[in-house]
Amino acid sequence: MHINILRQERKWQVVCEILNWIIKLYCCDSTKDSQCVDWFIKSLEKTLGRILSIDYGGKRTGLAVTDPLKIIATGLCTVETPKLIQFLKDYFSKEPVELVIIGMPVNWDDTATHATPLVQQFIRQFQKQFPSMPIKEVDERFTSKMASQAMLQMGLKKKQRQNKAMVDEIAATIMLQEYLQHHF
Repeated sequence: MHINILRQERKWQVVCEILNWIIKLYCCDSTKDSQCVDWFIKSLEKTLGRILSIDYGGKRTGLAVTDPLKIIATGLCTVETPKLIQFLKDYFSKEPVELVIIGMPVNWDDTATHATPLVQQFIRQFQKQFPSMPIKEVDERFTSKMASQAMLQMGLKKKQRQNKAMVDEIAATIMLQEYLQHHF
């Protein structure tokens, strides 16, 4: 974990160095520095797509998203599953997303669970609705348990820890953070 934090800090240092170089290159007039920085950040956010994580469930679905630089995973929300496609349409129209990851429920021996067919059906529906959006399956084993443990470590009261919507959102965040650690 400590090494990953150092990697993230190094990424931020590199990003800051690049930003400073670009600002110096294009913003020689000190009175325009602030405007140039604002313009550059807005342009950067528009061009850099986020990664969206889905912890799909029969009743509720937890969602998490990265920052535009794909350094940090943050819980987005929990959506009632029947309203998920419409939520994603709205979200994709407002935010650039370049990849969606979805947790695939499997047993220890990599066999399907009772929830696997539901997720597979949703993936087919997703691909019909968003044919140009890549979707990638990731292993979601233990993310809900890890989310419950995280809530316990945060000092949340028992009633708060029983909030399944919060568990789903945190599980999606954990899944996304693990994906970032292994792929970026």
